[in-house]
Amino acid sequence: MIFIIKLFAVLTALEFFYIFYLESLATTSASTARVFAMTPEELARPSVKTLFKNQGVYNGLIGILILLAALVFVSKIAVMCLMGYIILVALYGALTSQPAILFKQGGLAIITLILCVIF
Repeated sequence: MIFIIKLFAVLTALEFFYIFYLESLATTSASTARVFAMTPEELARPSVKTLFKNQGVYNGLIGILILLAALVFVSKIAVMCLMGYIILVALYGALTSQPAILFKQGGLAIITLILCVIF
């Protein structure tokens, strides 16, 4: 796997670690409220905090899987599968929530998948 694919895979993983941080560690922060277009009061509700923290762990684990696929197992097929999954989830979010999610959450994954296909 060439360097550029690994680089974009790592950038995608970092994006998912940032989402993990927002959802699981900084759940009620102003940054989280801004990114998810929610009020701090909504984010402070116990049920929302629980949902966000669980979703954050999921996103953090996706980041770990990307790093494992790109840097430990060095499997282009695994990276492509993960990027495809991320793109599908981002597409679902774009259709059901905010269209911008496709590029906010899926942008780096789209680039990474295209690089995998090209190289």
